[in-house]
Amino acid sequence: MQKSGQGSGATTSVWMDRGGPAMPTGTVAPTATGLAALRPDVIVVGAGIAGVTTAYLLQRSGKSVLLLDDGPPGGGETGRTTAHLSNVIDDRFTEIERLHSESGARMAADSHGAAIDTIERIAQEEGIDCGFARLDGYLMLAPGQDPAGLDRERDAARRAGLDDVERLDAPPIRHPGPCLRFPRQARLHALDYLAGLTRAFLARGGALSTGAHVSTIRQDGERVRVEAGPDHALVEADAVVVATNSPISDRFAIHSKQAPYRTYAISLRVPKGSVPDALYWDTLDTYHYARLQPEADHDRLIVGGEDHKTGEARDMAERWAALESWTRAHFPQAGAVEHRWSGQVMEPFDGLAFIGPDPAYGGRVFVATGDSGMGMTHGTIAGLVLCELIHGSGSPWAALYDPGRKMTSKLGTYLRENLDVARHFLPYVQGPELEGEDRIEPGQGAVLKSGVWPVAVFRDESGALHRRSAICPHLKCVVRWNPGERSWDCPCHGSRFAVDGTVLNGPATHPLAPVEDSASKN
Repeated sequence: MQKSGQGSGATTSVWMDRGGPAMPTGTVAPTATGLAALRPDVIVVGAGIAGVTTAYLLQRSGKSVLLLDDGPPGGGETGRTTAHLSNVIDDRFTEIERLHSESGARMAADSHGAAIDTIERIAQEEGIDCGFARLDGYLMLAPGQDPAGLDRERDAARRAGLDDVERLDAPPIRHPGPCLRFPRQARLHALDYLAGLTRAFLARGGALSTGAHVSTIRQDGERVRVEAGPDHALVEADAVVVATNSPISDRFAIHSKQAPYRTYAISLRVPKGSVPDALYWDTLDTYHYARLQPEADHDRLIVGGEDHKTGEARDMAERWAALESWTRAHFPQAGAVEHRWSGQVMEPFDGLAFIGPDPAYGGRVFVATGDSGMGMTHGTIAGLVLCELIHGSGSPWAALYDPGRKMTSKLGTYLRENLDVARHFLPYVQGPELEGEDRIEPGQGAVLKSGVWPVAVFRDESGALHRRSAICPHLKCVVRWNPGERSWDCPCHGSRFAVDGTVLNGPATHPLAPVEDSASKN
């Protein structure tokens, strides 16, 4: 969820800088009069890839659906993806097999493969011009790593059903080492696809309300009530799907099983046909991934990586520079960098998304989160699984992605990550980041102190200061300044706020409080 017109950060992704068809706008005013008159079967909150896919499939299957977002479709993290479409799990099949068994790894591969097939089929059936193309993917062994690990991954991938994976001595780009080749991966233009999918949803009778910030979700017996829009209109439905990157419906249960990460991306112009059209990624922990986006007279090379936990770094410029350095080593034909941006991914501790009933409710509120860097396919899987669950039929993948599943297989990670959250309360007792407000440069921010309370202070380009409480309204962690996106980011569960305190991303549903209200509220 993001502020209308603000997006989810200050940077512009390659998808946002687009000349294609305009993104559809809302068909229902986000007012009490406009919303309260509706009686949808299902309300979907969040118009990114997961929300729009779920809304489209439900509407197509006979349900009446209201899609809500406080910004335009794709204005959140979907507009910041690199749009790789892959059934090769980011956390590696060796790890997924260890955590979820051989049959679980096979279901993971099957579901991501089905997601790619679904996107391809929808694009064809609905006539969506999004540049969908099938191509190979290459997992490249990073320098200095044991080649035997690549063999183990190949064998695990084959046990997961990817029989055509093969080991090669080198990928078709400049890289010093062996790789695995995975056929029938894919790519597309992320926002062109989402725009077409939204138009198809509307053409089939769906309703869309933008500028409709959702502040409350309550289940009351057989109905769910959603409070949305500036008038706090109440809308009822049989079921609600929360597809807001990080769930706004859940205070703790799901958030304790995943962590927010920032990931970085750049795009560079390359001569037409100078780079083999494929997906590329390496085996580093802060791994790099690359792909092409064809244009009329040139290609764009899109490269991502250099991840870190949200709120735990400020060296954004250095991370974009590291991406450029890696790119020039592997793609010497690349020209100037044209776009720099970042996005947020939710990393579940066991590698797979959370898709299904929210365990905090009684079975009529559903969530889709934990994209784990595979948001386009995980979001499409969400539509496939949730459509079946809401219709009351079983999904073969429901148990694998169940949000209520236990973290026993990753108990050490679960405990370590949740203990790590505790240290983000230290700014309550620590000193300020700077000695005073006069040290804050124009266009920058810092967490200072007002008495005992941490205060988020931003200085705009004119020199004026903007002060908000630095206490995240979700679970009271202290936010951090993100100089790359000019936002206040919560390192505990991924809530993000604009410089004026407005919510950019959940789980928080309320803005950072004015400073004068901070002590009384906290």
